[in-house]
Amino acid sequence: MNDNAVHLQARVGTLLDAVDVTCHAGSRQLLAPLSLTVEPGELVAIAGGSGAGKTTLMEVLAGQRKPSGGTVRYDDVPSGADTAGASGVGFVPQDDIIHLEMPLRRTLRYAAQLRLPAGTSPEEANRVVEQTMADLDLTERAEVPVRLLSGGQRKRASIAVELLTRPRLFFLDEPTSGLDPSTSIEVMRLLRRLSERGVTVVVTTHDPTCIDLCDRVVFLARGGTLAYIGTPAQAPRSFGVPDLAQVYERLAGGTPAGRARRFSDTVGTSRTAPEPSAATVAAPEFRRTGAVRQWWLLTRRNVDVLMRNRLTLVILLGSPVLVTAMMATLFRRDAFAVGAATGVGPAQIVFWIAFDAFFFGLTYGLLQIVGEMAVFRRERRSGLRVGAYVLSKVATLLPVLAAVCVVLLAVLRVLGRLPAVGGHVFALLFLTMLLEATSALALGLLASAAVSNAAQAALALPMLCFPQVLFGGAIVPVDAMAGPGRLISAALSNRHGFEALGRHLDLDRYTAIVPAMAPYRETFAGGAGHSLAALAGLAVGLVLLTVWVLARRSAPGGLRR
Repeated sequence: MNDNAVHLQARVGTLLDAVDVTCHAGSRQLLAPLSLTVEPGELVAIAGGSGAGKTTLMEVLAGQRKPSGGTVRYDDVPSGADTAGASGVGFVPQDDIIHLEMPLRRTLRYAAQLRLPAGTSPEEANRVVEQTMADLDLTERAEVPVRLLSGGQRKRASIAVELLTRPRLFFLDEPTSGLDPSTSIEVMRLLRRLSERGVTVVVTTHDPTCIDLCDRVVFLARGGTLAYIGTPAQAPRSFGVPDLAQVYERLAGGTPAGRARRFSDTVGTSRTAPEPSAATVAAPEFRRTGAVRQWWLLTRRNVDVLMRNRLTLVILLGSPVLVTAMMATLFRRDAFAVGAATGVGPAQIVFWIAFDAFFFGLTYGLLQIVGEMAVFRRERRSGLRVGAYVLSKVATLLPVLAAVCVVLLAVLRVLGRLPAVGGHVFALLFLTMLLEATSALALGLLASAAVSNAAQAALALPMLCFPQVLFGGAIVPVDAMAGPGRLISAALSNRHGFEALGRHLDLDRYTAIVPAMAPYRETFAGGAGHSLAALAGLAVGLVLLTVWVLARRSAPGGLRR
């Protein structure tokens, strides 16, 4: 990347003040009280040993974590949950959190349309993307999938996502982590040029070479104790060591109180934040993209990612084929013929059709959120609406589930595993399966939002499936269950799907002529309206619960992954 690569027309940098900021996790101190000021256009490093609280301080300063005490202000405006979108604040986490399947240009275009102010035309968004890629020397790699970029290029791509909105205050957590020394210097020089353009840049790092390229460095000791603020050149002298590398050895020794006293002796080379003025400066108006447009953009991106991930696509389409084949080989033809029905075959077939719809919806939803939770958190910081995100998942997968339901019913009918029924009955069967699959999809999304990793999501699959089988009403009819069992079954999609499908197919007629079917008399008696309403209610309720869980997890100070 040449020295003239960065021509970003950034606005004037932001003044950052932190006053008496502290942070605790329960009884454990993460940050001791500290104050600091970062001037507009400065490049400042936060350094210290492992566990010193570098990332915690970064998150507090960036508004991603609520401090336990004290205040953080940007140009005299208190930071808050809406800071990122409204005040021109960019935050790049340590990992390169960006969709890996799509080409870089396409990835940045989606990001631009989601992040730029409402009313930005597609042409203007594309211009910003092209300019940003040129600024970061990425134009030649624009059509390369992100996963095929080099480490340094992926880091620049991750930075590019934040630079689309031309932030005035830019936070980067370990931007050189995992990079070779040459690439690390390249990234730091990029950040230096950004600061020279007026952007206020704060980074966490443990690399002395990177610290040397900064205007000032903030050293933290264990327990989040402030040990030094000043220029990199003066830091070794303040600690009585010959170079920056040995500062870490001094930080590791002594008590927190001793380190605090040592810092007080270096006050001549440090600056602490002034008291905030009484006047409050209004933040500039920033109109975010509306919820409907966010939903539409996210749905398009979900489809794009899905079509490019061949393994996921094969699993989504291949599992219904296998299940349909197993259903066709498990049950004999004409099991619904009144003269041939001698056991519970009709009830079994209907039950497993219902469970198939549940299983497809659940498995489709289980990995949808947990697999990209880090991407969601990053986009949430820039103003993404949780409801739009969750509904985009539903909109992406619902057509697939609908197609799967139609194919399963059609194949079973052609093979004689279902009775000949009129078009209206077939439509009711399809509607019931789709409603159950949707409620199961919502349950899968809820589980995906609640777990911490894909392994936990895989463990959740049998835990969520077993109750649907045991309390679904086929093994033991609902009216024969104990009281607690009936209560559990009332909240299960498979129970309502099973009953509705059986009523659509008039299985009640078998309960009078086939002794083995007699226990299901109450199961299949009456209409299916209340079962369909229960399925719809479960779907809506689980979607709303998923939105609530995600909002809680992505809020500043929320549960971390």
